[in-house]
Amino acid sequence: MALSLDPEIAQALAPMAGAMADTTPPAVGDIAARRAMWEPIIGAAGTAQPIPDDVKTSEHHTTADDGARITMRWYTKDGAAPGPAVLFFHGGGYIFGHIDLFDGPVSRYVSASGVPMLSVEYRRAPEHPFPAPLEDAYSALRWLHAHAAELGVDRDRIGVMGDSAGGGMAAGLTILARERGGPKIARQILIMPMLDDRTTTPDSHIAPYLLWSYDDSLTAWPALLGEAAGGPGVPATAAPARLKDATGLPPAYIEVGQLDVFRDEDAAYATKLSRAGVPVEFHLHPGAPHEFDSIAFTSDVARRAITDRIRVLTSI
Repeated sequence: MALSLDPEIAQALAPMAGAMADTTPPAVGDIAARRAMWEPIIGAAGTAQPIPDDVKTSEHHTTADDGARITMRWYTKDGAAPGPAVLFFHGGGYIFGHIDLFDGPVSRYVSASGVPMLSVEYRRAPEHPFPAPLEDAYSALRWLHAHAAELGVDRDRIGVMGDSAGGGMAAGLTILARERGGPKIARQILIMPMLDDRTTTPDSHIAPYLLWSYDDSLTAWPALLGEAAGGPGVPATAAPARLKDATGLPPAYIEVGQLDVFRDEDAAYATKLSRAGVPVEFHLHPGAPHEFDSIAFTSDVARRAITDRIRVLTSI
């Protein structure tokens, strides 16, 4: 029996597939075309569901080590008790996306869990290649720890979360924080994370169903890493799949769809963490492509995935 899309996901994707049927995919290396194509889709997906009215936001800023000013958006639910908090990094292959486009998903996580989140406007490649985006993330982590008391946050209960490239950044940040001796990260929540710059050989079984393609990866990783992409010198903080020793990293929740370019690297990373004694919860969703939850949000598999994420958020 061949792999196939979950029927509910296929139904949700049909209008999008029809609209894009006559569209030529952007060429490898064409970042501007990918931004023009994907950012409107992300924005529409983020507002396709109601944005909760019990979540408030406030803008904050911090300064990276190179002097760059980093914008951060703090989301809190009315009446939520002090406790954990989560640093959130949006997806977009490191080359597109902004925190504004993810207001909907972040607000819904906060409303459902009661856990406040700090969403980070990290700088994007290729204008700002590695390590700039990760250093922005680290600056935000330090800021949240420094301001924890006034925000009602327990410093011992700060987690990191992200989807796609944001999931890769969350994973990389846990490695960087371990290397630098802190600040402490209590949990890493990695949603279909982008972890390995060496994933370039197409899998014919999943190729017909991909939303994020191998060509997208062949564009995004060199944008982030330059000529080093795919070579021997890429650090684990840039591509966490290259990690040799996972000892001491925070407990991890990892999920990915079976029809996702990142499937194998995510499964391998879950195994690598497990073999180092890191507690791991791993989910492989049959019939699900990349970002299935934002497009087919009424599907049973998406509802189950969101329920699991909320459960993990509330357990930090």
